[in-house]
Amino acid sequence: MKLYYADHFVLPLPAGHRFPMEKYSRLRARLRDSGLFADDDLRVPAAASDAEILRAHDAGYLQRVAGGTLDAAEVRRIGFPWSAAMVERSRRSAGATLAACRSALDREGGAACAANLAGGTHHAHRDFGSGFCVFNDAAIAALAMRAEGRAGRIAIVDCDVHQGDGTATILADTPEVFTCSLHGAKNFPFRKQASDLDVELPDDTGDEAYLAALDAALDTVFTRGRPELVIYLAGADPYAGDRLGRLALSIDGLRRRDERVLGRCRAADVPVAVAMAGGYAQPIDDTVTIHFNTLCTAARVANAR
Repeated sequence: MKLYYADHFVLPLPAGHRFPMEKYSRLRARLRDSGLFADDDLRVPAAASDAEILRAHDAGYLQRVAGGTLDAAEVRRIGFPWSAAMVERSRRSAGATLAACRSALDREGGAACAANLAGGTHHAHRDFGSGFCVFNDAAIAALAMRAEGRAGRIAIVDCDVHQGDGTATILADTPEVFTCSLHGAKNFPFRKQASDLDVELPDDTGDEAYLAALDAALDTVFTRGRPELVIYLAGADPYAGDRLGRLALSIDGLRRRDERVLGRCRAADVPVAVAMAGGYAQPIDDTVTIHFNTLCTAARVANAR
């Protein structure tokens, strides 16, 4: 199972910034030290090209991001200060989901699964970024797989605690890509968009109610027409200890969530690309553990016979 990383393309942030950028390098170190993955399994992706980004994003927006001409309001909405390093990091993160999709569809190494150790930037809309998201990697990847003739029907299963609002709007006129989002009803973004399937959950939902809602959502995803690829956003932020969460899932509950999603893909023989999405726990190692468990579960399910 191939894992794509870009944590060495550092996005410089001011001291005290609330985005936990170091979780990505910590996750890669945990994976490397685990002995569960070969050196060749960890790969650096190519940056997403202009052509790939422009299937999902407006040309003017891309030009402002690349040229550093975003206005102050746009920068505030993204939540990151602009820098050339920010642009490169964002291109690489999108490139990692592109690479994971291609690897999963090619069943590289025999596994119909691959992962981006970052990604899940689902708040980026066609013509603006938002919520720490510059380019929408899932939308970019889904539209690329269709354009390249690799997959016609695609499902995006978004289990971040926040709604995938940018994904929903970018893909609203692409019926071949089914967007499914399970998220906190009262959490960011406070103005929700219409996914193909939205499951809005109350604060303190907990493990069992969450898993029941997920099972019902997966039934819809897999009975409406078998997807040829699933892009799974495995957010760590539904965790009870997450600063921005509120759904109150345990670490074991999140592991069981991953088993549900990845097991359904395996049972249907549908390739899956995983992106880590959000995670803001204190201590940060809780987030790293949740992401690590997701990837170990993915490897185990993908290699099951």
